[in-house]
Amino acid sequence: MHLYAIGDIHGHLKLLKAAHALIADDMAKHGPGQIVHVGDLVDRGPDSRGVIDYLSQGQAAGEDWVVLKGNHDRMFTRFLNDPMEQEPGLRADLGWLHPKLGGPATLASYGVAKAADRPIPKVHADAVAAVPQAHRDYLSSLPSMHHAVDCLFVHAGLRPGVALDQQIETDLVWIRDVFLIEVASFGPLVVHGHTAINEATHYGNRINLDSGAAYGGPLSAVVIEGREAALLTPQGRKKLPGPQPMLFRNG
Repeated sequence: MHLYAIGDIHGHLKLLKAAHALIADDMAKHGPGQIVHVGDLVDRGPDSRGVIDYLSQGQAAGEDWVVLKGNHDRMFTRFLNDPMEQEPGLRADLGWLHPKLGGPATLASYGVAKAADRPIPKVHADAVAAVPQAHRDYLSSLPSMHHAVDCLFVHAGLRPGVALDQQIETDLVWIRDVFLIEVASFGPLVVHGHTAINEATHYGNRINLDSGAAYGGPLSAVVIEGREAALLTPQGRKKLPGPQPMLFRNG
């Protein structure tokens, strides 16, 4: 039994399709497996709209794909619902339209221009008119956790010491600090993204898949068998390395 997982996409449709191509090649050799996307479909990259179209249409066509909710996906949805509502987990001095977070790039993919330079009410009105209701419904319906075999997939991580059925969504899509320094087992192997590192890395109790596609890095696709994992490359499988430095970034 094997599973596949893909890290934070951030509007990079070409990278996503390339990751799916690597998985297809691996499946041709080893058989089919479920593909889990750990969230952050949108922001910073050039084609957030295309990513949502691609994933939602694939699932509708019956592909065995799981797509989780990331903090950026939730910020996008929250802005469309109420642009003045603060996102829990985000610094109070930042908003989704701040260039650091990449919201304007997402809106640009829907044809809403100069979102960072215009009054928020005008941008919001244009966004509501431009973003299809089907995309809003899709993002709102994304789960924040997925359990498969001996793996637990989330976007950001878990709060240590809290039972799985008591975890709150804000932690699941935003947590870093106490989760990233935890060395004890969480029970299942936790597979996540959210915190950009140099390359997908296996920490023993968790795997971080966010190799920084949002910042010009690669989009990682891995295959997981039991509690072992390998990065998929054009040359084949490559065992994941151990702990690497973490590149903490806001959002």
